[in-house]
Amino acid sequence: MSDDEVAPEGATPTSHEPPERDITDGGPDMVQFLAADGTRLEVTPQTEPYAAYLEDLDEDDLRGLLRDLILVRRVDAEGFALQRQGELGLWPSLLGQEAAQVGAGRAMRPQDYAFPGYREHGVAWCKGVPPENLLGMFRGVNHGGWDSNDNNFHLYTIVIGNQMLHAVGYAMGVDRDGAVGTGDPERDTAVMAFTGDGGTAQGDFNESLVFAAVTNAPVVFYVQNNHWAISEPNDRQFTIPPYRRADGFGFPGVRVDGNDVLASYAVSRYALDRARNGQGPTLIEAFTYRMGAHTTSDDPTKYRISAEVDAWKAKDPIDRMTAYLRGRGVVDDAWLERTQEEADELAARIRKACQTMPDPPHEEMFAHVYAEPHRLIEREAQAFADYQADFED
Repeated sequence: MSDDEVAPEGATPTSHEPPERDITDGGPDMVQFLAADGTRLEVTPQTEPYAAYLEDLDEDDLRGLLRDLILVRRVDAEGFALQRQGELGLWPSLLGQEAAQVGAGRAMRPQDYAFPGYREHGVAWCKGVPPENLLGMFRGVNHGGWDSNDNNFHLYTIVIGNQMLHAVGYAMGVDRDGAVGTGDPERDTAVMAFTGDGGTAQGDFNESLVFAAVTNAPVVFYVQNNHWAISEPNDRQFTIPPYRRADGFGFPGVRVDGNDVLASYAVSRYALDRARNGQGPTLIEAFTYRMGAHTTSDDPTKYRISAEVDAWKAKDPIDRMTAYLRGRGVVDDAWLERTQEEADELAARIRKACQTMPDPPHEEMFAHVYAEPHRLIEREAQAFADYQADFED
């Protein structure tokens, strides 16, 4: 239609421009317990099912959540600094997403299995993976840096969305092993699969929803909607919020304030309990924001405005939890100072571990391609060894 043409009466004008919206507003469906200024919100009929999971948190638990947030942010900052100093090839920052990850990670039981993407440093922390072990792959000295079975935390997955299918397959196996719905809290197991809003556009993500639904798999899909899939905003990825995607597959979807660690924790516990009890999958959308770049190779100033970042700074998850606990008298300046000292010590430990990581022997690149001996790999390994020997003379 040209500029001088008039649309038929009753027709809806079309436009390729996204509608104006406040991207910091999670809407009335969003589960939230802490306002941006740290004020504790009243429990409503909508949030009541989740609020019960906060009742058994004592002051030590609350301080523990804030400590997690502070230390996880420092781990992330150290990873960023190490990359800038040439010690890492790449680092994907979680800045701004600490509450979404710590809340989910602390909701998991030891036997629950997590399938991360590549930004879930906070979940790794909660699952007991030493933070220095996260650096090996980004330094290029190993294929992951930890044994997944030690902490029930899978290796990072770089292929976007691929881990969602892995998670559903594992959850189906858990169900077939009889570790769901037994009533034994030390046996019943759930699986949690993490991705970003960009991951919801991948075929693997949608296929995983199909398999989870039809098998009633004990899996929780955890979408961290940080509003940017590299340089693409939400309106280039979907037309309805990710949590509503669950409706089409026949299981519940919940949007939670991903900058509110209490809400992230409570909703995650609720969904994990459903999965362990044999009630099937849940999709959680953690409504949050990626304050930094997609990775250290990205420049977000090329595609987003500073006013957007400033608006989200006012919703910072650490400031929010700190204000709440200060108001209750649970933490004071002395506690915060001690925690900052702990963070400094952790950063020094990570830095030293990174800088002293040994380079692996070159032949190791052939060692773990197949579980069993493989003639082609053996020939390639020998050819490489002969090539290396040429330099010895």
